[in-house]
Amino acid sequence: MCSFNSRTYSRRDFGRQMLGFLGALPLAHTAISAQAVTPSHRSQRKMPSLGLISPEDDDFLEELERVTFQYFWDQGSPKTGLVKDRCNTRTTDTGIVASIAATGFGLTALCIGDMRGYISRGAALERVRAALQSLWAKLPNHRGFFYHFANMNTGERVWDSEVSSVDTAILLCGVLACREHFWVVDVQELADDIFDRVEWTWLSEDTALLTHGWTPEAGFLPYRWDYYSELMMMYLLGMGSDTYPLHAQAWAAWKRLEFDYEGKRYIGSFAPLFVHQYSQAWFDFRNKRDQFADYFQNSVTATQVHRQFCIELGKQFPDYNADMWGITASDSLYGYVAWGGPPETGPIDGTIVPCASAGSLPFLPQEVMQVLRNIRQQYPEAWSKYGFVDAFNPLKNWYDPDVIGIDLGITLLMAENVRTGFVWETFMKSEIAQRGMARAGFKKYEPAKT
Repeated sequence: MCSFNSRTYSRRDFGRQMLGFLGALPLAHTAISAQAVTPSHRSQRKMPSLGLISPEDDDFLEELERVTFQYFWDQGSPKTGLVKDRCNTRTTDTGIVASIAATGFGLTALCIGDMRGYISRGAALERVRAALQSLWAKLPNHRGFFYHFANMNTGERVWDSEVSSVDTAILLCGVLACREHFWVVDVQELADDIFDRVEWTWLSEDTALLTHGWTPEAGFLPYRWDYYSELMMMYLLGMGSDTYPLHAQAWAAWKRLEFDYEGKRYIGSFAPLFVHQYSQAWFDFRNKRDQFADYFQNSVTATQVHRQFCIELGKQFPDYNADMWGITASDSLYGYVAWGGPPETGPIDGTIVPCASAGSLPFLPQEVMQVLRNIRQQYPEAWSKYGFVDAFNPLKNWYDPDVIGIDLGITLLMAENVRTGFVWETFMKSEIAQRGMARAGFKKYEPAKT
């Protein structure tokens, strides 16, 4: 599976040696350390609270996390570890289409589920191993990048989908989270192999800007990751690679448009709110900045602006108010829509998207908790066995029957981050993440208090 190469001796190599040593200890000791840990035992190892929310809000998020985690457990294949793209919660869903992005969130969910005691450590490791083994040896890939959608039972490409750069990046974030959380030699080796195989330099061989993807039928897609968005995770992972690293100039190549909304200035795009959330589910930008911005504070401002934007839309759609806001790419009564703002994007019609606010929990904890509590109390049809449905429109009495993996994923990860910072702390142990941020020029600093 792994072959020796001449890379510099690092913490990774030391860790492997230590793990190998532990694996060689007497069999009786190994059997004790490897046994499944009951949820009640695991719950004693919870991370300490960051103190950003009240105990009552923490209890609310505990319920939300537990049921949301269940999606990734129920709708993940025990055979391949791939996670279903979406699921109808009102019927017995027989769909077989997985997405690699949902799988990336699902791998991170397994870390949370283990830490929180939702499943035993043995069960979590079994699912992680199934996923990593499939990604390494079974799923078709091109130069280490994976197809956007796959058959969850076989891993085969579906819908003639593209080899996706950003969805692969989301997947890799989950792979690295598992590498750092489960200190087990085979998991670490598989995670290293999967990541080291990704040829970032191929994706950028004629430009510093990465392409959205590639298909065997048509080659590279004509679109580039050239404006601020969820692209940050992708560029940082590529710059953190020690096998096919992106040049440091790639970080400065994409544009950072500045927007002004009622006196609040921030870097953004003509895109839904999730672009301010996804990279920050794993990469910890708190109290750090590069030569351009403090991206955590930038997302705080962008969320404040989006909230105010929705409140002002309340003149047209009376369901929007200070306790009911949040629009991002989601299902709607008329299909999937990439909507949001400001500036207004898509034909907004009063639809509420719970993951829009939930994905900003670390940025505006109190304001978001008001929304989530309000939805839970006032709109029971917006709650399913896996937590909040993907979207609903109280003005039209429409409630989505579906949940979507990536939307549940950002909800779960950001709920845990606002509670304990666990995903940030775990993921940022990765040398790849640290190296990527260092090469991008990030430095710690103390933000001015407001």
